[in-house]
Amino acid sequence: MPYYERQYKRSPLFNQDNSALLTLVAINLIIFVLLQFARALYFLRYGNGPSGDDAFNTGVVDWLAVPAETHKLLSRPWTIITHMFTHTGLWHIFGNMLWLWMFGYILQDLTGNKKVIPVFLYGALGGAFAFILAYNIAPGLRPELPGAEALGASAGIMAIAVATTFIAPGYRIFPMLAGGIPLWIITSIYVIIDLATLPVSNHGGHIAHLAGALTGFLYMFFFQRGYDWGAWMNNLWDWFSNLFNPDKPKKRKLVKQELFYKSNKQPYTRTPNVTEQKVNEILDKISQVGYESLSEEEKELLKRASQE
Repeated sequence: MPYYERQYKRSPLFNQDNSALLTLVAINLIIFVLLQFARALYFLRYGNGPSGDDAFNTGVVDWLAVPAETHKLLSRPWTIITHMFTHTGLWHIFGNMLWLWMFGYILQDLTGNKKVIPVFLYGALGGAFAFILAYNIAPGLRPELPGAEALGASAGIMAIAVATTFIAPGYRIFPMLAGGIPLWIITSIYVIIDLATLPVSNHGGHIAHLAGALTGFLYMFFFQRGYDWGAWMNNLWDWFSNLFNPDKPKKRKLVKQELFYKSNKQPYTRTPNVTEQKVNEILDKISQVGYESLSEEEKELLKRASQE
């Protein structure tokens, strides 16, 4: 059985240090709580009705969700990032975090702590790009372009689900059900539902989900061939984390490079042994071809012999 298809028995994820998945879930939940606090303030001012909801959506949500209209997007470029952490409904955040936890736990268990966040971000960005592109070029969606906007973590979660399934399709969950359900079956159902409901409702949302799925597949496809799209993110985060860390190891020059390779002098001087046979050979050479024919080494050896 391949390594990644084995069942793992580890401590709960809350006990893992530097859990990227826990960080991702925490960010989504904190932003959700802040949005509910803002909704409560709008309720106190406008009451519980359409006017309060409209004011909340116009004053808060519209500035966080990514718009399909390009002129709005250019005036709110930060929404490319904020939309993927924005949830306004309880069931919306609950369902997304449940799927994120399930697939993210497996992905982190299989690949370590540095793949969950890059896959999520790339999937969410791929979903946003497909959402904007679809509403601007698809004739059937162009009438809905004014006011169309996307929010939520679904595209990023779909990327994590497909990426996890790509590297471990036989990984089984819910073992109490006839030995467990293979991961590829759950993910296939997830994708088929999006395809089947695309013409029915939430057209842009389903397009974003499918684009996120494709992004997750491409991420792991290239990763297995030596191209890690998330390496620059992890390197940037490590650099930022160590920026004010006094305990970080300092870069130093190699001793060999500093003392020898860049030195103006040779690391040692060769000193030949003075022997009677060698001296006789030099004297014979002088008698035959003269003193000027001697090399510098032979002259030095002859000088040493005379001093000794």
